[in-house]
Amino acid sequence: MVSIAPTLTDLPKLEEFAQGLPNICGWENAVRSVVQRNEPVFLPITNIRLEDISAAFAIALHMHQPTIPAGPNGEYIGHLQYMFEHTGEGDNHNAGPFSWCYSRMGEFIPELIANGCNPRVMLDYSGNLLWGLRQMGRHDVIDSLKRITCDPQYYLHVEWLGTMWSHAVVPSTPLPDLKLHIQAWQHYFASIFGWEALARVKGFSPPEMHLPNHPDTLFEFIKALKESGYRWIMVQEHSVETLEGHSLGYKHLPHRLIARNSHGETTSITALIKTQGSDTKLVAQMQPYYEAKTLSKQQIGSVNVPPIVTQIGDGENGGVMMNEFPDGFKRTTYEIAQNNGGKSGTVALNGTEYLELIEAAGCSPEDYSPCQAVQQHKIWQRLDPENVTPEKMAEAIAQLQQEDHQFHVDGSSWTNNLNWVQGYENVVGPMNSLSALFHEKIDPLLGDETLTQQPRYRQALLNNLLTQTSCFRYWGQGMWTDFARSIYNRAINQLNNDF
Repeated sequence: MVSIAPTLTDLPKLEEFAQGLPNICGWENAVRSVVQRNEPVFLPITNIRLEDISAAFAIALHMHQPTIPAGPNGEYIGHLQYMFEHTGEGDNHNAGPFSWCYSRMGEFIPELIANGCNPRVMLDYSGNLLWGLRQMGRHDVIDSLKRITCDPQYYLHVEWLGTMWSHAVVPSTPLPDLKLHIQAWQHYFASIFGWEALARVKGFSPPEMHLPNHPDTLFEFIKALKESGYRWIMVQEHSVETLEGHSLGYKHLPHRLIARNSHGETTSITALIKTQGSDTKLVAQMQPYYEAKTLSKQQIGSVNVPPIVTQIGDGENGGVMMNEFPDGFKRTTYEIAQNNGGKSGTVALNGTEYLELIEAAGCSPEDYSPCQAVQQHKIWQRLDPENVTPEKMAEAIAQLQQEDHQFHVDGSSWTNNLNWVQGYENVVGPMNSLSALFHEKIDPLLGDETLTQQPRYRQALLNNLLTQTSCFRYWGQGMWTDFARSIYNRAINQLNNDF
């Protein structure tokens, strides 16, 4: 008997909260049935013809606020709420402007379309932020985002990128939790915006653009992405290299990110390359557009395709994004619209739309230039990929760490001077021990299909994922690591009491 996947309308509507907690688990089969659909997402509705354009650019806005145990009696609240309640601390006076940044694309996109423009933007919001906005009653922000996400006249212009639920940096996230983060975000996104919107999420934005370069971690990460329905990932140019260990040559075409593990297995995923380092001015001042204007078509296989300049920046963080981005984005979009309504010459495109256009024209992911995570060429120079074992890889890595002070397998990001592991042992150690206890308690029970819908599991999962939030390391020692310790203690007690 042939199994027929349910249509999106057959699936139950997900509620945003279950037993007072964010809906981050319990519907794994439904989520899988939605994200694993292979049909084109934007190709049937795009208003761009490939033959009419010479180059493209894609910008993404990254938004995040962590969850912290700083509410009444230590309850979990979003950091944005904490900013509003403690305006005298640090830059908390920016809480109001930040809130507007989270909602303003819901104003800009309809305005520009009404005025004959053809805008594009990609959005990357952590699960913490979306949950925190709901917790503090900022339904206006969510409604603004819903308008451009769910209304057919707007959603061609706005592509959501998936990410890790609580902004965990991938290289130092325990391997068994990678997929849990990815699926938790998909659950909560579907609960807010619906199944149809989730079906359109095909690109992934790793927090801090942090790409694991340990072969086993990268393999598990890409495997988890593909199993979760993702077709491509955005990577920072300095976090990848050619298979020979060189910097990438032409960066404005898709690449094929290859991962080989210590068991001799290989997998790959399409990568769009975020160029240059961490500088929000690149997005705020629309540098990708001006760079794209200087480019011309390139060859992939037998197909002439327009190159694409890809860039991401914090959507709210810093004066340039808060103050200069609105004018820069609108001015550029109006300028582009002067050329056939923004449909000819140099145009704005989103990542999935671009890939679907060039693949419909005859490109294949197998034709994209291969790349791998930085430093991996040093490993594969010493190992035969066809005859590798975990023991041989561990030995090769240990030798390299002794001989080459520049070698590491801690990953790479847009903050290349930040290790995320060294100096954060007081966070990373407990984080790993909590994850180990979580799986020790939970994994033997997974035969019960109702487990992931039980409140005790949802609470344990939430606690585990929250301890892995990058902010507890990025800001160093002090209040933030204290927050992490508080969550850790709560998580340990809950696991021991409830399981």
